[in-house]
Amino acid sequence: MLKKERQAFIIKEINLHNKVLSSDLSMALDVSEDTIRRDLNELALEGRVVKVHGGALSKSYQMAAVQTDTYAYEKKEVIAMKTLKLFKDGMVILTSGGTTMREIAKRLPESLQVTFFTISPLIALELAEHPKADVILLGGQLSNASKVTIGAEVVQKISEIKADICILGINGMDLDGITDSDYEIVQVKKAMIKASKQMIIPTISEKLNTALRYKVTPTADIDCLITELSPLHDTIQPYLSQVKLVL
Repeated sequence: MLKKERQAFIIKEINLHNKVLSSDLSMALDVSEDTIRRDLNELALEGRVVKVHGGALSKSYQMAAVQTDTYAYEKKEVIAMKTLKLFKDGMVILTSGGTTMREIAKRLPESLQVTFFTISPLIALELAEHPKADVILLGGQLSNASKVTIGAEVVQKISEIKADICILGINGMDLDGITDSDYEIVQVKKAMIKASKQMIIPTISEKLNTALRYKVTPTADIDCLITELSPLHDTIQPYLSQVKLVL
């Protein structure tokens, strides 16, 4: 594979999963990690990715990220509007991070009175602009790779919450379950699911039928799957028998 093709693959993976690990790319492309590191360094110098230890992030994970940095922005707009229909006054909502959740936060109706607990400083800052939302950032060790808080302290704090719904950002999902490439984040996500009455998964359809290293939860545990597609679309059809509600 030529360097141009290899780097195009890397960009696609980062856009789709928001982050990539050098070790995973090395295996997928059958090249050395040194080759991958050189590619990531070059892409970072060009301003196309954000280089972090062990891999790279989408530019949308930066504080200064703008609309043009968000992959599949129009699709995430559709998903955000669908998700907001589930919010009601007085709800306690537990959220992870991610660009789709950021679009949801931006569009929160001004009249809505809700309490948000989040592991994402970026989402907390976005929600803090809302006039009637109470926002609690669950502090702990900040993951450089994903820009969310992780570790035993965060898991303990989540265990003390009784949320009405959990809005869970995902990096991979197929008919077997939701998966992620970061073991520490998997533990936090499991705690979030356990602390919530309902689990809502807002995701672009491109993430469906993809699988990463570590399992978060079975697909059958999802209460609501929200994509930009109609529930009647061929991509969504296999999930209708697994998930309680598809929007």
